[in-house]
Amino acid sequence: MNRVLVTGGSGFTGTNLCRRLRHEREDVVAFVRPTSRTAPLEQLGVECRRVDIADREAVAREFQGISTVYHLAAAYREELGDKTEFQRTNVEATRNLLDAASASGVRRFVHCSTVGVQGQIDEPPANEEYRFAPGDHYQQSKLDGEILALEYARRGLPLVVVRPVGIYGPGDLRFLKLFRSIHRGRFVMIGSGRSLYHLTYIDDLIEGFVLAGTSPRAVGEVFTIAGPRYTTLKELVGMIADVLGRPHPRLRVPFAPVYAASVVSERVCRWLNVSPFLYPRRVEFFSKDRAFDTGKARRMLGYQPAVDLEEGLRKTAAWYREAGLL
Repeated sequence: MNRVLVTGGSGFTGTNLCRRLRHEREDVVAFVRPTSRTAPLEQLGVECRRVDIADREAVAREFQGISTVYHLAAAYREELGDKTEFQRTNVEATRNLLDAASASGVRRFVHCSTVGVQGQIDEPPANEEYRFAPGDHYQQSKLDGEILALEYARRGLPLVVVRPVGIYGPGDLRFLKLFRSIHRGRFVMIGSGRSLYHLTYIDDLIEGFVLAGTSPRAVGEVFTIAGPRYTTLKELVGMIADVLGRPHPRLRVPFAPVYAASVVSERVCRWLNVSPFLYPRRVEFFSKDRAFDTGKARRMLGYQPAVDLEEGLRKTAAWYREAGLL
């Protein structure tokens, strides 16, 4: 019997992946943190194990009988995030899982990276061979983890790397602030709005993961998983306004002075050990091109994103409304 391990199973993407795997009658085990809410996974029939993946012995002990691994767990960006913690979770904990998988002889190891390892895309759209340019400690740690995973692939571990673009859909809260500001008429564009941005609807991303975990051609490869199209930020904001039934935002401020203020804010607040009211990374969202080519996943995996951007935004907005978040 194929027992599937999902690390980070209690997160947005992890829960959706577990749901898909259980729908396909897979025996699923999730490694979760002690503080994770596990009721939704347990209702799906997922066996939840509270395992610190940075604990090498604990990982090895709980790995018995695992045949497929989807490694989604990660330390994500925190505005005052500790570089050491990023390395501990995104690199050294990944090493623990790779060692346990190698010792157990798993059939497939799918490692979740991020397109963030390529940073600003100067010649969009970028494919998997485009140069690396991580822009912060988080992206650097994800790059280090991806490079480490591919080293194990070269040693013979049947491994696949998946790089998702921005993830959205019902249940996700990362884009709630953007939807809410547009809904309330408070959105202000920083800069021209001409920067490119690429999203992937959660169901399409899960399909990409499953294809990476089952396709014989996937082993040893890296795949970018993204939605069917990218847009400018101005177009994206306009589409969100349309699905919310709100006027298109018109307020715009120049990028340079806002970015300069964010740098000062971060430095002063870091010295005071408090969270800044304005972060450079958030301001950079308005200036960097992030658009990607999914041709490789289409050719080798048969990946076909099924949810158009407008449809996905409409479903996401509907969920926000039903949840009372707008």
